[in-house]
Amino acid sequence: MFLEVHQRRSDSPYVERVWHSRSNGGGRMTSIASTTWDLVFWDLAGQAHVTVHGPETHATHLEVPAGATFFGISFTLGTAMPHLPPTRLVDRAVEVPNATAASFPLAGSGWERPDDESVETFVARLVRAGIVIRDPFVATRGASVTTTLRTIQRRFRSATGLTPGAVRQIERARRAAVLLRDGRHVTDVVDRLGYYDGPHLRRSLTRFIGRTPALLKDPDPVDQMSLLYTT
Repeated sequence: MFLEVHQRRSDSPYVERVWHSRSNGGGRMTSIASTTWDLVFWDLAGQAHVTVHGPETHATHLEVPAGATFFGISFTLGTAMPHLPPTRLVDRAVEVPNATAASFPLAGSGWERPDDESVETFVARLVRAGIVIRDPFVATRGASVTTTLRTIQRRFRSATGLTPGAVRQIERARRAAVLLRDGRHVTDVVDRLGYYDGPHLRRSLTRFIGRTPALLKDPDPVDQMSLLYTT
């Protein structure tokens, strides 16, 4: 594999995963659909970059250059930056200008670039500054709120950039991909996750994961996938 990827969970309610990777030879990667956004720090040929990657509603294929290093913070569903609302980030990536190897600007202030050990402290500082917020409504999926369905959907989309239905479909596809990768049979996954049949599962995986069930069981060594886990 040309891309080495390492990841860990976080005890911060604002952070889903912390990950870092290095491309040894360059190659093609499939970025799978995701319901959350990432703050990514990456370096190539001596140049430092910071990018905000929004939620992705379908799988996409990317060319990863050789010699690039990446460090990313994946935020939990419902966590957002008010100056870059999720509705503006869906299927988009926004480059943060004037980044260096040591610091970068964000929401009008300068910030030291974090590393794996300082992520939680860094995010806590962003929260205290009001740059990162979390909507408790989304954290509970609106379970304790008595209101109209239209209001729930509007608030959910404002906080995540996605509809509740899109989030359910993407999360179900990711769970299905993990089960198939771990050796579960297609019929077992169909029954467990409520797909209509095998073709329905295949269409969902092709759209959101960029893989058929057969390719998940026998991965393509040339075309790697982005980090796959269940939220």
